[in-house]
Amino acid sequence: MDPIFEVHRLNEVGLERAKAVAARFDYLLEDLAVWCGPGREFAIVKTKLEEACFFAKKSLANQPENQAQVADATGQP
Repeated sequence: MDPIFEVHRLNEVGLERAKAVAARFDYLLEDLAVWCGPGREFAIVKTKLEEACFFAKKSLANQPENQAQVADATGQP
């Protein structure tokens, strides 16, 4: 399978890091909402932050140290 389509299950460290990434994006969004106010441009900001957060977490998931070991059909990792 082409690596861009692979699925990676996160281990505990990876899950905590993904939560931390999401929290940082959330803090930024909260601050920007106060400073920028509603409107078309801010809707685009939200969409782009969502996209950036997705790719940050995908990048994190691609790192072997964040991946859980998944057993195959024989029970072997």
